[in-house]
Amino acid sequence: MKKNGWILLLFLVLGLLAGALVARWLEPVSGISFLTKTIDSTWSPAVDLYVLSLDLNVHVQISLFSIIGALAAIWLYRKL
Repeated sequence: MKKNGWILLLFLVLGLLAGALVARWLEPVSGISFLTKTIDSTWSPAVDLYVLSLDLNVHVQISLFSIIGALAAIWLYRKL
């Protein structure tokens, strides 16, 4: 399999998604709440040019499980 940037991006997205799903599933477990607690970040740039208006909203929720999933994805990518 040929390594390129798109494959790495795919691995990262899948790793972040897997980590987020694990964090959501384990959220009721009180002993690991520090791993499942999410940090919310929002970025919303806007441009109004009278003829054209552009609004973009980006909302990111990241937890330690998401970071672990991303690191595992990078490790798997390097093992290819």
